Amino acid sequence: MGNGMCSRKQKRIFQTLLLLTVVFGFLYGAMLYYELQGQLRKAEATALKYQQHQESLSAQLQVVYEHRSRLEKSLQKERLEHKKAKEDFLVYKLEAQETLNKGRQDSNSRYSALSVQHQMLKSQHEELKKQHADLEEDHRKQGEEFSRTFSDHKERYLQLQQEKEQEISKFASLPLIYKKE
Repeated sequence: MGNGMCSRKQKRIFQTLLLLTVVFGFLYGAMLYYELQGQLRKAEATALKYQQHQESLSAQLQVVYEHRSRLEKSLQKERLEHKKAKEDFLVYKLEAQETLNKGRQDSNSRYSALSVQHQMLKSQHEELKKQHADLEEDHRKQGEEFSRTFSDHKERYLQLQQEKEQEISKFASLPLIYKKE
């Protein structure tokens, strides 16, 4: 009778240990899940930040394109005015040669200023395109790194889960050994 009670105590202790192992396994899984969720939120925040930055750059690029378009229209207008001035020069050559020469000089200086400004905007545009490409490359690399990290964590989680299941199955087979005694 004493032997039977000892066996029951051992069985109860074993069941308690098994229950504790399962509870700790679930707690560890929950902690790992919480940590992965935190990392996911950080990665999403980073992605949102880069997306907002990209949208900002797109808006800036749009402003540059609109400005360039206005400059090109202005340049066309100046060219048309210059052509008209040249025709007027041929018609009123004797009467207004000094006035037309002054108008030509004004047009040339405005044309030069617009040309310089156009070149400056072109270089700014190229620089913005390069920055945009660099940011897209950084964003792509960070996305790949996040995917690798997530895959590694998922693989580790599955491995740990499989190890825990193997341990549980080992513990589950232990009472059979004790029954043979």
